[in-house]
Amino acid sequence: MPQQKYGSAPWADAEHLEFAMAVPECDGTATFTFRAPSGSWFDYQPGQFLTLELPVPGGPVHRTYTISSSPSRPLSISITAKAQSDSIGTRWMLDNLKPGMRIKALGPAGIFSFHRHQAPKYLFISAGSGITPMMSMTTWMWDSGEQPDIVFVHAARRPSEIIFRERLEHMANRTPGLQLHFTVEELDPFRSWMGYRGRLTQIMLGLMAQDYLEREVFCCGPEPFMQAVRDMLVALGYDMAHYHQESFGAPVETEAQAPVLDDVVPDETAGAEIEFALSAVTARCQETDTILAVAKRAGLNIPSGCTFGLCGTCRIRKTAGEVHMVHNGGITDDEIAEGYILACCSNPIGRVSVEV
Repeated sequence: MPQQKYGSAPWADAEHLEFAMAVPECDGTATFTFRAPSGSWFDYQPGQFLTLELPVPGGPVHRTYTISSSPSRPLSISITAKAQSDSIGTRWMLDNLKPGMRIKALGPAGIFSFHRHQAPKYLFISAGSGITPMMSMTTWMWDSGEQPDIVFVHAARRPSEIIFRERLEHMANRTPGLQLHFTVEELDPFRSWMGYRGRLTQIMLGLMAQDYLEREVFCCGPEPFMQAVRDMLVALGYDMAHYHQESFGAPVETEAQAPVLDDVVPDETAGAEIEFALSAVTARCQETDTILAVAKRAGLNIPSGCTFGLCGTCRIRKTAGEVHMVHNGGITDDEIAEGYILACCSNPIGRVSVEV
């Protein structure tokens, strides 16, 4: 086999990428590796993305994928993608890409990289295919030869769907500076699971990274997942100036395009009012007060147990107004949709009415 010759200049997107190989990761998910036909090497920041022009039937489509490889291994570049039920681009790649085919690509681009936010300690939090930029950044730190300090938290539907699990465990088994924590929603049949189960909660996060307040946080995943992570961190008193996120559905190319994270944060200087409708009692309070605490001050009894959103004992129905609730699994999404809240971890925003 003739030896591949590599050029002295980095790859520029005026040159098409040549597909080299695909490696299955889990059901419907694969890592696609490309190289530059000219032999150029790849220079980018770990965490950035590529946009591929894919020649699907009916005309080309452009799809953006986070780079899952690391620039510390510059002779090729890889993206990892999962084909959803309505997928067009990724499904086409899974079914049609063959070694030697050439694909037009734009990039690399993006601002989601720890290179832009250097810190002594990191907390990576991801879900699903949001693990890809975390893999790129972790590989870079591993290849740098320096001892990393990363707490790597990942949520998946089931253990068999944890992308890069074996590669991450290989690295973690060889350095104490990489701590892996996985949580899954359901189990694989006939396979034991010793990790966390259920959606990520404040309690889990505190157990996984006890020094989370000291770590630079990078988060990637579906928007509802990232919203939940932000709510947890705010409730835990984290300095959100050290929080960075990237949606795998809509990666950001420049700082100007970065969305403003206008999260609801209870304000200790803002007043609120709670109407306990069944008791004909109305009480004034602050947004930082919980409904349970206000009820007790008003002489009302709401049964409670854990007081941090785990047991569900203090579940009540909200009939009007808005609350900011950060719970730990004590209430289901269906119950929330029906208007229920947990009094112990719900803060009133403005005027709220509850059935108490």
